[in-house]
Amino acid sequence: MFNKFKKKIKNNEYKKRLGSIDPDEIFLDAENLPKFDTSQFEGRIERPISTRAFLTFSIVCFLIFASFFVKAFDLQVTNGDYYLTKSENNRLKNTLVFHNRGVIYDRNYNKIVWNVVNDENEFSLRKYTDLDGLSHILGYIKYPSKDNSGFYYSDDYIAKDGVEKYYNSILSGTNGLRIIEVDAKGKVQSENVVRPAEDGKDLTLSIDSKLQSHMYEAIENLAKQVGFVGGAGVIMDVNTGEIISLTSYPEYDSQILADGNNRNVINNFLTNKNNPFLDRVIDGLYTPGSIVKPFMSIAALTENIIDPSTKILSTGSITIPNIYDPSKPSVFKDWKAHGWVNMREALAVSSDVYFYEVGGGYENQKGLGITLIDKYLSMFGFGQDIPEGFFSGKSGTIPSPEWKAANFNGEKWNIGNTYHTSIGQYGFQVSPIQAVRAVASIANNGKLLEPSILLGGDKDSFVELNLSTEDFQIVHEGMRLAVTNGVVTSLNVPYVKVAAKSGTAELGARKQFVNSWITGFFPYENPKYAFAIVMEKGPETNTIGASYAMRQTLDWMSVNTPEYFK
Repeated sequence: MFNKFKKKIKNNEYKKRLGSIDPDEIFLDAENLPKFDTSQFEGRIERPISTRAFLTFSIVCFLIFASFFVKAFDLQVTNGDYYLTKSENNRLKNTLVFHNRGVIYDRNYNKIVWNVVNDENEFSLRKYTDLDGLSHILGYIKYPSKDNSGFYYSDDYIAKDGVEKYYNSILSGTNGLRIIEVDAKGKVQSENVVRPAEDGKDLTLSIDSKLQSHMYEAIENLAKQVGFVGGAGVIMDVNTGEIISLTSYPEYDSQILADGNNRNVINNFLTNKNNPFLDRVIDGLYTPGSIVKPFMSIAALTENIIDPSTKILSTGSITIPNIYDPSKPSVFKDWKAHGWVNMREALAVSSDVYFYEVGGGYENQKGLGITLIDKYLSMFGFGQDIPEGFFSGKSGTIPSPEWKAANFNGEKWNIGNTYHTSIGQYGFQVSPIQAVRAVASIANNGKLLEPSILLGGDKDSFVELNLSTEDFQIVHEGMRLAVTNGVVTSLNVPYVKVAAKSGTAELGARKQFVNSWITGFFPYENPKYAFAIVMEKGPETNTIGASYAMRQTLDWMSVNTPEYFK
């Protein structure tokens, strides 16, 4: 016990000398081992960070901050302007403001082409009249187009044909520009038009759309009834050159081609053997037949080839001896025996024999000869380009020795070629627009007008032929006699006096097809309008021709547009 007490005193003295003992000064042994949760790392002695680890960490941090500094310098200093512009463009979006094309009116100010706003498109859609017979005049357009990414690779209307194309500079406007501000999510914050769109100008045509549509229907019905593969008709003001009606059958559909949705119908247009894309009035070329006889008459009168009262006997043909084989003479037939006829009567009954002799000569009757025939027919616009404009098309052909040599291996011209040219056959080719322009110059006594598709025309744009008014009057009388007592009595109507000349041209190796023509003017005493209709490639056995379509047109006009007859 004394020892224990002594030990206790020593411990107390030790404590007093050294102070209190801290817990970490106590050595662990089996008696004082604490219960640490080693899974939570309790009781583990920490290891100090080494100098190497600290140095490595510092280097990494330096490199990271250095790269941030370099990138920031590149963005802000080196390429600052570039990225500023790019960021602005990401925030500001440029979009087009599409213009509207000009509206197209007919002569009575009826809309025949206009614009329709669709909420589904950024641009207006083009709307064409549903009247038949106007597509070749109006043409059609193609709309602006986007790529798969939604960007416009074609940002304007593309005019494809007709008035839409020829007068595109008038009808077309200029697109504007709109700037739209968007946030980071692409949501529109504001927008502003910085350049307004400029719409195209309106256009007023000279045509009467309802009259033209009815003329088309008359031609279409006749073609389907008889078997013509096509047809074309045109009416022209003989004082101003304005085209009142111009239609071609068959035709395409402007609306279907502009919309571009109905692929089956479009393919039918493309594969149709009767070629609905051909504007037969301007670019169709046809053998004219007897419609050239009034012009042959003017040539003969001007050159004093024959007195208009002189009669020529038509027994149904004339015969030319063959100097190489007298047993095989050349026979040139008339379509019937007319007996004795003077110029007016020859025009009225369309005597081929009369114009054989006037054109090429026969026995004692002097003829014009092919050189003068070419001269005068060219004077009236046949075989010539119409002055550059909307109606500029194929020039056609007047047969000549040079033309024959070039097309028939150098063959020489003969009298039979002159005879056939005199009645509008052989290689003769004319367009309906040439025919109506020439007939208009007969109606107005010698002014070869430039046709116009715009209202008002240009009455000062013409070629003065400087031919005798008295000679024109003789031809007028012959064409009027054709209606009252000749081959065009179908146009002898009570509501207007018409002067006319028909023509039939044979086609095919066996002459099994024909083109049928009717040309003329009205009113007879004070001519205002000339007309021409051609029906293309019908059966030779048919007895109903182009005059039937013109009669249907005149009948409609007498009820619906009688003002044209005054």
